[in-house]
Parts: sequence; structure tokens; C-alpha cells
Amino acid sequence: MNKANPINLENQSTSRGVLSPITGKKQLLPHSYASEAKGKTGFYRIIKAAGYSLDGFNAAYKFEAAFRQVFWLNLILFTAIILCPFTISVKMLLVVASFLSLIVELINTGIEASVDHTSTAKHPLAKLAKDVGSAAQFLALLLLFILWMMALLSVVF
Repeated sequence: MNKANPINLENQSTSRGVLSPITGKKQLLPHSYASEAKGKTGFYRIIKAAGYSLDGFNAAYKFEAAFRQVFWLNLILFTAIILCPFTISVKMLLVVASFLSLIVELINTGIEASVDHTSTAKHPLAKLAKDVGSAAQFLALLLLFILWMMALLSVVF
């Protein structure tokens, strides 16, 4: 197994650091390369962040079948929410549960992409990360199903 080597900032050719009083090693400041790479502040940063989010949605839809399935399922459910005679509080709860399932699927997709980027070799920790992400999505979908069943039963009875 390959060991990850920590980054030693003392050997880096950057002047954007200070010595830590505890370790005596150089640490990055908030205005370091990482913050410079992210871009500007204020409204421009909001616009850039929205662009990155749109890129994330597009990538998840294009490359992840599970996200496409959850997306279309929730689009159908959103239509049903409009048409069903639920109270506004029930409709709001169902919308929140739908968004939650989409959010969890996006996070799960990010976890899987990160694990695959690190290594495609089989490893117990990689399996654990992917399985836990999948379990989170299962719970989000189970919650969605239970809330829909409760909402439909409240209309029938």
C-alpha cells in the first residue's frame, strides 16, 4: 500500500506562510494560493460559484446514472405534488424530502468520484466510503417513500 506523504511547506518556494508557534513549520495564510485560485470576493464570487454549481449538476447528470434516476423520479414527484390535494404543509415536507434525496445523491456522487480519483484499486476503506454514501442515499429515498405513503394515506383516510 502506498503511504501518503504530508506536504512540507518549509521546502516550498512560497513566501505566503508563517511559522506555527507549536510546530515551528510554515503554515498557509488565508490569502494563500488556495484562496487566490478560488477567485474574487463579493458578487463576482457568487456568480463564479453558481457557474461551478451548474457544472456540478451537468457532470452529475451526464456521468452518473443514479443521479439521472433520482432527478427524473423527483421531477415526477414534483408534478404529483402540484396535482395532489395535500395541505400546504404536507406539500412543503414532500418538496424538502425530494430536495434532500437529490442533495444526498450529489454528495454520494462526489464521494464516489473522489474515491475513484484516489485509486481504482479495491481497498476496504474505499468500499466503506462508497457503501456509506450509498446507505445515506438509501435512507433519503426511504424517507421520501415513507413521507409519500403517509401523505397519500392522509388523503384516503
